[in-house]
Amino acid sequence: MQLEAVDDESTFRGNGRNMIGLGIIKQAKANTLDVVDNARQELEKIKRNLPAGTTIEDSYDSSIFIRESIYEVYRTLAIAMGLVVLVIFMFLGNIRATLIPAVTVPVALVATFMFLLAMGYSINLLTLLALVLAIGLVVDDTIVMLENIHRRIELGEPPLLAAFRGARQVGFAIIATTLVLVAVFVPLVFMDGRIGALFTEFAMAVSAAVLFSSVTALTLSPALCSKVLKPSAKENRFSQWMEKILSRLEQSYRKVLQDNLARRYSLVTTLALAGFASYALLQQIPSELTPKEDRGTFFIMMNGPEGASYENNLANMEQIEQRLLPYVDKGELARVLVRVPGWGGQGGVAIVGMPDWDERKRSTWEVMAEISSTMREVTDVRAFAIMRRGIGGGGQSRPIEFVLQGNDYDELVQWRDRIIARAQQNPGLVRIDHDYKETFPQFLISIDKTKAADLGVSISDIGRTLETMLGQRRVTTFIDRGEEYDVILKGIKSDFAAPNDIHNIFVKSRTEELVPLDSLITIREEATAARLNRYNRMRAITISANLAASYTLAEALEFLNKVADEENDIDGAVDYKGESQLFYEGASAMTYVFILALTVTFLVLAAQFESFVHPLVIMLTVPLGLVGAMYGLYITGNTLNIYSQIGIVMLIGLSAKNGILIVEFANQLRDKGIPFEQAILDAAVQRLRPIVMTSLTTVMSAIPLVFASGPGAESRMVIGIVIFAGVSVATLLTLFVIPCAYNLLAKRTQSPEFISQKLATQEAEHKELKHE
Repeated sequence: MQLEAVDDESTFRGNGRNMIGLGIIKQAKANTLDVVDNARQELEKIKRNLPAGTTIEDSYDSSIFIRESIYEVYRTLAIAMGLVVLVIFMFLGNIRATLIPAVTVPVALVATFMFLLAMGYSINLLTLLALVLAIGLVVDDTIVMLENIHRRIELGEPPLLAAFRGARQVGFAIIATTLVLVAVFVPLVFMDGRIGALFTEFAMAVSAAVLFSSVTALTLSPALCSKVLKPSAKENRFSQWMEKILSRLEQSYRKVLQDNLARRYSLVTTLALAGFASYALLQQIPSELTPKEDRGTFFIMMNGPEGASYENNLANMEQIEQRLLPYVDKGELARVLVRVPGWGGQGGVAIVGMPDWDERKRSTWEVMAEISSTMREVTDVRAFAIMRRGIGGGGQSRPIEFVLQGNDYDELVQWRDRIIARAQQNPGLVRIDHDYKETFPQFLISIDKTKAADLGVSISDIGRTLETMLGQRRVTTFIDRGEEYDVILKGIKSDFAAPNDIHNIFVKSRTEELVPLDSLITIREEATAARLNRYNRMRAITISANLAASYTLAEALEFLNKVADEENDIDGAVDYKGESQLFYEGASAMTYVFILALTVTFLVLAAQFESFVHPLVIMLTVPLGLVGAMYGLYITGNTLNIYSQIGIVMLIGLSAKNGILIVEFANQLRDKGIPFEQAILDAAVQRLRPIVMTSLTTVMSAIPLVFASGPGAESRMVIGIVIFAGVSVATLLTLFVIPCAYNLLAKRTQSPEFISQKLATQEAEHKELKHE
């Protein structure tokens, strides 16, 4: 009899030293950073009372990536804000004008934070990313208002009058663009599942920022303009130089646009080429759920032979540890934690931490690839390195989880073997495995019930004896110094090292005699599956695999779907788990969101312009932004994923914004009686500056994302590329496509004020009937 741990078959080591691990798991709605901060405070208190020679330290902290990522987003936010203000100064050329957006933008952002607080949302990577993207959107409304008022002041109007008239002149355009941008993000709120829950906060944050920016642009900006701006403010050489450049640009644009309007059917060619290019690029760009992020920590999963003992797994895990520790000595790894058994009681796991992002000699992916090849030297096990993903990636999940479903396991096994045989020929699939292994060794015991009854031995006594001697059994408890402990009976492991050792076990009969157990039972060794899994209530076998560096999730699943269909002779079905399941759910959801965003945007524009033709003209800008985004992803080698798809949805509103400015002002000029073609030409030229300014600020706000570095850079970069390339191409082409489309499609439409003017004319002609 001795006092010891209930289960001594576990090992936890850190950098080669034995340790006792204490894990802290946050509750579902708890904030990770708050939990870690509070845990560290308690850690400092505990350190003061530790026995001599005992230390306690943190070995794995999942909040580091989150904390560092948030810091990087804050820095990106500051850089984006600075670049936007710089663009405004370059175009307007005086500090007074630059101060206005520098004041109104923070007001809109503070109001957005207040909205997030009221909604119970948190400051996280997605809401901060939303605010980074919103910087370019928030400043757009203010720029349109500021540029128009500034222009009127330079034409000779007093600041107060210019602010009043200028605000009225562009007020409708600001409201229209705001409603369009909000309409684009509304469908994101209706996404289901885990992806929908994440991007709901993103959509709400951007929508709130845009709404508050509209309010400040319509109220605070004109008020500040009337007080701050002065006539003839452009007195320095830089502003005069910029004015000459912009004037020449307007003159050149007018000449080119006049020629382009004469060749109006070139519009069809441009749009056809844009559509064809978008489709062709879409076929070339690979797809995946999320970009591969360097999260600073990766895992090495070790699976031993089926039925391997704890001692066998420990010996193999020690071999893996010895291959990892030299990397710690060289400074390429910060820590190596080894645990046996691993998650779910299987094999073992090593948690490998990288140095800080600024201190690394090589990327995490390079280190992982080298370590994975080193793991092949441990011949008795299957060991592979995986990186946890931000969305859909648990600690031990793999990107490929392909589920085979059927009515009979034997049929599923044959189907599985054919698929795996072909999958092993695909170099893009690495470390292929499955969860139905018929190699799990078992000893099946048959009891001679007749003989047991003759000798007075009950079946339950035989069962309890086997449980006690070959396993363990809790029989009672005892109390020691106020704590209750279990009393557990178990045999000595060394006495039962082989099946024949069972003859050492005796069971008591009703006559109190000891009967040798081997006289009552027969033992048969058999290899079977350790688990019989089901998925969605059907018998299932899951094939799992990692992806090679240049192979995407979409390519892998397309390959497996094709192979499974060709090899399916049992009328089986396929399904997906984990990241593979989220990939298909996200793809279908984003297609629905994109179509719904287009529809809602068109209807919102139709309601505002009271026409179906004018919204159609504006929506022709969407293919232009799409081809830019696709080209940006293609030339940078990025993929179509959740983040890039969100950026593409944003492009619907960003592309339509420029079209609204031109079409709305052309309608205003038509209301004043200016001929149709002259109205569209003057509108395009007069709106050139605000379009270029707003587009450039949006592009500038995306530049810090394009050149992002540090934790979480991969996700920020891909959405930045979509916005940068999409807005750049859309702006360049919109300046010609929208006037041509308006000239071609809207010539027979009436101006928005046509009915009002006609009614006013009739009232003036029939004054005598007005009072009857």
